[in-house]
Amino acid sequence: MFLHIHNNHRLHHSYTALLILALTFSSFFFQHILSAKAQFAHEDGDHLTLLNAYHAYKQNSQSKDWCWENFINFRSMQSADNVREQLSRIMRKLNLALVSSDFSSGDYYYNIRRCLAAGLFMQVAHLQKQGHYLTVKDQQVVSIHPSSVLDSKPPWITFEEFVLTTRNYVRTVSTARLEWLVELAPHYYELENWPEGDTKVEIERAYRRLMQEKQYQANKTKK
Repeated sequence: MFLHIHNNHRLHHSYTALLILALTFSSFFFQHILSAKAQFAHEDGDHLTLLNAYHAYKQNSQSKDWCWENFINFRSMQSADNVREQLSRIMRKLNLALVSSDFSSGDYYYNIRRCLAAGLFMQVAHLQKQGHYLTVKDQQVVSIHPSSVLDSKPPWITFEEFVLTTRNYVRTVSTARLEWLVELAPHYYELENWPEGDTKVEIERAYRRLMQEKQYQANKTKK
């Protein structure tokens, strides 16, 4: 994901994207109390839930006691800060912009989800008519991991990990929009790369919607 964060400066969230990347390096909730996530849960998935927990940690003065009371690993929070600072230094060394919109902005979560789509465009799964997910990369049948805060089945999801236990699971999952994927990674979502099937049909529709939107904006500009 880090390899694609440099593109996110134009999405106004490269600095926040670094934070999410740092948070996913360690699962800082105590795993035996998964219900602790509920108070931080975001309807669009696990990445934003991690971010909500981090903001709460900062708003509570990075308190060790607060972490204990909310079943969060204090050392993992400190580690996330350290990892983000290391990644920030790399970006500064490469002269890449570190930008982020304000937490109170109405577009804050929207832009972050676009950043996730830009960074995880190959780690995507599509809900099939049969009710299961199929990874777009290698056509694996998967389910959302039980630890996810998602309580629905959105049509498209990005994920951090592929986990093989008694079933194939994807873990650390967020909702995505196909229009973002084809816009931000057109080299990967070229139609000629895809076999016939539900996924290709949806990609074709997404390209048509994008073309219609571009035409609408062009016509609007002329008036």
